[in-house]
Amino acid sequence: MEKFISTLDSVNQMLSSFVWGPAMLFLFLGIGFMFTIRTGFFQLTHFKLWIQNTILAIFKRQDVLKTKDQHSISQFQSLCTALASTMGTGNIAGVATAIAAGGPGTVFWMWVSAFLGMMTNFAEKTLGIKYRYKNEKGFWVGGAMIYIERGLGVKWLAALFSIFCALASFGIGNMAQVNSISTSLLNSFQIPPIVTGVVMAFTVALVIMGGIKRIASVTEKLIPVISVLYIVGGLIVIFVNASALPHALSQIFHEAFNFIALGSGVTGYGFAVALRMGVSRGVFSNEAGLGSSVMVHSASDVKEPVVQGMWGMFEVFADTLVVCTITALVILTSGVYNMDAYLSNTAANIANLDGAPLTANSFSAVIPYGAQFIAISIMLFAFATLVGWSYYGERAVEYLFGTKAIFPYKLSYIVIIVFGSVASVRLAWEISDTLNGFMAIPNLIALTLLSGEVIQMLKSYLAINNKK
Repeated sequence: MEKFISTLDSVNQMLSSFVWGPAMLFLFLGIGFMFTIRTGFFQLTHFKLWIQNTILAIFKRQDVLKTKDQHSISQFQSLCTALASTMGTGNIAGVATAIAAGGPGTVFWMWVSAFLGMMTNFAEKTLGIKYRYKNEKGFWVGGAMIYIERGLGVKWLAALFSIFCALASFGIGNMAQVNSISTSLLNSFQIPPIVTGVVMAFTVALVIMGGIKRIASVTEKLIPVISVLYIVGGLIVIFVNASALPHALSQIFHEAFNFIALGSGVTGYGFAVALRMGVSRGVFSNEAGLGSSVMVHSASDVKEPVVQGMWGMFEVFADTLVVCTITALVILTSGVYNMDAYLSNTAANIANLDGAPLTANSFSAVIPYGAQFIAISIMLFAFATLVGWSYYGERAVEYLFGTKAIFPYKLSYIVIIVFGSVASVRLAWEISDTLNGFMAIPNLIALTLLSGEVIQMLKSYLAINNKK
């Protein structure tokens, strides 16, 4: 097993270097920048509009919360299910891993990728609603593979996306999630990883066998509660350490453009590493550009494509610009993470200052039982991600092989949960990054070629909205 994992790690490092090279970083940032420019910085200039149509709408309109359509889910349920897939360990362990590997500057590039990614996500969801269709049972069928096939007329590219999506579901949606759960529960409660893996596999199976309706029912109850609890906990830590906040922000902006090469055992640092880690972890967290959450947004009962696009914008905003930022500031203000000590390799003497344990130690510095709080938060967030991503993989497999392949896929997904619980943390994250990159390529090509349609739909919507 050790030899297999070592070989897999070597192959993955080679693929990861290829996928997450300068060209891919340019694609992610460039396409988001393109949509931002062509929409006139819509995420800023029409902030009030998209906030009113999303999070504020749940307090004004009952139909946003619940749907009468037996074959659809509500707009709020689509958001919660999408956030269930994004607000997982990327927000807690992913941010910590990025800072540990690339320094505080990674946070700046997370912000940049999220700001631009809001418009990438807007485009994905808008196209998803435009090109979705109902199957013979009356359920919506949508996703990046659908707008690639129907919008571009290139079925082989849609199939390629579906292949990578199905594989990515075992990485970003499965191994990385359960690995962080098992690691945090081991450190906080001394629960053996294999026990965590078996229990999580059984629990996830109970949910995903019930289909999208059961998944949405679970996530709409789970995500709001755990999100609020985590945000409140993080704000308490930041408030207590408020005096360290100016220095933390200074580190973020200064180290984002630091070109100095450093040694003493550090494998890589500076601008290039900060950029790569920031963008890749930002994408891991909010999934803008991957085309993944289009599948669940397409199941919404919404009528207007642009409105669902706005829900996609809020998804990125909440996931990265709010929750990931809170995690980063908790780490950088807590005093647990010391950049100078880390770079001189003396921080290697502090056990497990990477991934979830770094975040847990940062919370523990202020909140009693902070490590246990983070362990439970990760377990709940990651559980939601596990069930959400199973739906994405299921849709991809169904597109490729038909409904007969769904049950074998679900069984495989459940088995991989057990394997992921005992895999090395870095291997789990690196496999996820690699698969994310391959999955994004067909989707980014489609978004670029269909960008004119997105802009036209937005212009038409704004013209009608301005007349009201």
